[in-house]
Amino acid sequence: MKVLITGAKGMLGRTLVEELKGFELIPTDLEVDITEARQFDAAMAFHRPDCVIHCAAMTAVDRCETEKELAFRINALGSENVAHACATHHARLIAISTDYAFPGDSDKPYSETDFANGGKTVYGQSKFAGEEAVRKYARNHIVARVAWLYGKGGPSFVHAMLALAQRGQPELKVVNDQHGNPTSALAVARHLQVLLGLPDLKGTFHLTCEGEATWYEFACEIFRLRGIAQKVVPCTTAEFPRPAPRPSNSRLEKQALRLAGLPSMPHWKDALTEFLSQEI
Repeated sequence: MKVLITGAKGMLGRTLVEELKGFELIPTDLEVDITEARQFDAAMAFHRPDCVIHCAAMTAVDRCETEKELAFRINALGSENVAHACATHHARLIAISTDYAFPGDSDKPYSETDFANGGKTVYGQSKFAGEEAVRKYARNHIVARVAWLYGKGGPSFVHAMLALAQRGQPELKVVNDQHGNPTSALAVARHLQVLLGLPDLKGTFHLTCEGEATWYEFACEIFRLRGIAQKVVPCTTAEFPRPAPRPSNSRLEKQALRLAGLPSMPHWKDALTEFLSQEI
């Protein structure tokens, strides 16, 4: 099976290139511009992949607020172009999306069937518009939502915390009123390998690790596992205002995986333990 990966130089893309086994991988990045429909279609015609894993995106949440048109050009129009090309060339499409598709204010984890509208951020709105384009134009598709992602080489929250500790910061304030599922890119890659082996599987799936934490709890576990005696102080979101409002609830329920009888994602603490035991 030939699998073309967009955004192959990003954190998840790099992990997929390293971890996917038994496929002929076609990694692409900026040299194949997803915002140019003819260019992407030409790449599809040349490579003739059986499946596209669409990782390419503008993920700088705060930058999306100030560069709204660019965010929609990449995340919405780019995804529409990819979806059209997959339909034209009869390729399956697995599109990576985000917890920001949801409003982020629920008191319980979001399942795949819960209401989504892109929430309050340009990033979320542009990614959700991309999801809708995938559903509209690519009949054979999977939308895979991830959140709180970290992986080899970063950038990620894990890398940021370790870098701050290495600089000798006596005290780190970390937000304790946002809840989510810390998720390893390696765990996502392993589950995408499973989905690739099920060609008739379609729909929306959440691929975040099991269990939940706040950013503060996540930071404490990072330092505990690394044996770093770093003082971490919990704080509120209001103490760190950002251009893009952060969701208080990023927790994603993995209902679709269960209903399809697929393996569950690992617990976030187990995935983090594995990640920190390796070179990151």
